[in-house]
Amino acid sequence: MTGAIRDVTLRDGLQLAGGRLPLERKVALVRELLELGVEHLEIGSMARPDLVPATADTLDLVAALEPDELERCWVWVATPGHVRRAVDAGVRRLQYCLSVSDAHNRANVGRDAETSMAALPEALEVAARVGADVQLCLATSFTCPFEGPVDPDAVLDLVRDPRARGCSDVVVCDTLGQAHPGEVASLVGRVREAVEAMPGEIGVVFHGHDTWGMGVANALAAVEAGADVVDGALGGLGGCPFAPGASGNTATEDLAFALRPGWLEPAVLRRLVELGEGVTAAVDEPDRSRAASGARSRATAFPWTFGHAG
Repeated sequence: MTGAIRDVTLRDGLQLAGGRLPLERKVALVRELLELGVEHLEIGSMARPDLVPATADTLDLVAALEPDELERCWVWVATPGHVRRAVDAGVRRLQYCLSVSDAHNRANVGRDAETSMAALPEALEVAARVGADVQLCLATSFTCPFEGPVDPDAVLDLVRDPRARGCSDVVVCDTLGQAHPGEVASLVGRVREAVEAMPGEIGVVFHGHDTWGMGVANALAAVEAGADVVDGALGGLGGCPFAPGASGNTATEDLAFALRPGWLEPAVLRRLVELGEGVTAAVDEPDRSRAASGARSRATAFPWTFGHAG
């Protein structure tokens, strides 16, 4: 099983949290996760700070990081204006997000999906001037909280849209965590086939939530179907403030334990568990990671537990 992990604690993970992480805590978390080996991070958003106050200090965080650290860090954007502000601040990895369903796109970014898509070429042009990568992030790829099930062909139409040419990756999002592994495998597989038919190398990312307990299973199905990267958040934090019914992301700890990336060792997993426990406590949210529960168990003969004698 392959598949890199992107930790999205500092963006999606904090959106619905009751508490706030101070800037210095965010900087330390970025650096420790990168040091542990997590391949990619999503560290913030250019969304209006009055609507998403948890990420209001995103550009301060960017300013505190080194260029080599920012090479592995992504920032959420939804307009060409967002892109301009982000690249001027030094961001070189951008996730341009729109929803497949119009109703959620209006709730999330205040316009229909076509308007967001029509602005994508300008966003790509701004990013290209500084050599920045732009992902096409498709929220509500499976279900919409206002419209119900989403037609997979609508997702594929956006992936194949000529206005998306130049995007580095496609992010397929189970925004509400309502998809099951069969649906994920089918759609991710079709997206993989679509991008392989296009010029250049385009990656596929799966962004899942664990609302119905399918987070890890869906991520594994996505990787088997061709996803290069899967998203998670420490402690299972997260959810969309503009999507009723959305709950936390799949826990980064759980994804790491399931996927067993090359950088993962028992001591590293235990440190991820500690980081998840610390972050969730700091923002007054429950730790939903099942790997954390397992690591804290009394199974002392199992090397992944805290009590292991070895």
